[in-house]
Amino acid sequence: MNALSKLLSLSEGEKKAQGLLYTPAEIAQQPDTWHSTFQLFRNHSAQLNQFLETAGLAVDPRIRPTVFLIGAGSSDYIGHSLMYLLRKHWHCDVIAIPSTDLITNMDDLCAAERKYIWISFSRSGDSAEGVAVLDLACKRRPDIYHLVISCNSKGQMVRAHAHNPQVLSICLDDAVNDRALAMTSSFSNMVVFGQCLAHLADLERYEKTLRQLLQAGKNFLPIAADCAATLAGQSFDKACFLGSGTLRAVARESALKLLELTAGKVVTMSESPLGLRHGPMAALDGDTLVVCFLSGDKRVQEYERNLLKEIGNKRLVTTRVVVGGSNVSANDSIAELTLSPAESLCDDYRPPLDIMFGQLLGLFCSLRRDLQPDCPSPNGAISRVVQFIGSHS
Repeated sequence: MNALSKLLSLSEGEKKAQGLLYTPAEIAQQPDTWHSTFQLFRNHSAQLNQFLETAGLAVDPRIRPTVFLIGAGSSDYIGHSLMYLLRKHWHCDVIAIPSTDLITNMDDLCAAERKYIWISFSRSGDSAEGVAVLDLACKRRPDIYHLVISCNSKGQMVRAHAHNPQVLSICLDDAVNDRALAMTSSFSNMVVFGQCLAHLADLERYEKTLRQLLQAGKNFLPIAADCAATLAGQSFDKACFLGSGTLRAVARESALKLLELTAGKVVTMSESPLGLRHGPMAALDGDTLVVCFLSGDKRVQEYERNLLKEIGNKRLVTTRVVVGGSNVSANDSIAELTLSPAESLCDDYRPPLDIMFGQLLGLFCSLRRDLQPDCPSPNGAISRVVQFIGSHS
């Protein structure tokens, strides 16, 4: 049995005592749920196509609306996981902007003369900033079209604007509405939904990619679990996650997962490999784990390899882990540990797959530090749904 299977095989009593009723199962279910999300998208594809055409995506690319991808925390990183792919396929400006920035600086970020489509991601649909931003935008800018992607049909973002023709809400299956504090299957499934959006005009083509993703996910889970469990046994108290382009979003979400699930006992950071050299490398030391989500693009990978070799030559850290990429072997000098989930997948499609390693690392490090992964914040510093106090006007 792999390390994740062992947790899943515990009795209900043992799971409850260790705070493991939800998190391991929600991580493990991901490859199977991706296919369900694809089928759900297919059922809504005609409705989505009509809505987006009405919103302006069918016009000349030179005058198409600007698309904002909106969310807070993990939901913001969903947008960053999709930004490049949507831009390529929709042939318009696509920008990931946190709802936490929009609520304070909407007028600065949203030009009065521009047309917009806002796509909001929210697991609960009750995220305080998400609700407030949507309400505020509908009041101030009724010309904006909104697509809300949530995992909770009872959330405020879904219910409050159900009769507004400028707002379309789609809810994923309740099975991916994570019950644990940390977003895991909700994150990857909303990313899959967003990848479907990018391929709205050629869904059959994306289905082939999804099949690769599903198989890669099933193969990757046990390997990633055992690796994460082994790493959790090491004595690092800092972790640095690296990624370029779309994979930087995976690095950011992985850093958040490890930070959340260890209640800050492991201090994390994320950067692009090239950006690390411009100051943040000063934080690396013998107590730091470095994880790089290596690009499959040879040109990009060359920059990443050079950085990893530099870290090794300077002996800044004890352990470097490489996830993904191509032409990486166990004897490669760029890392002490290598995991290759799917060499044939383009970087733009890898976030649902690669993030499972970050999730698993957070899970096993949480247990190692005697925390309960389902609710790893003993002092109540963070909660499943963020509360908000402030003006919505």
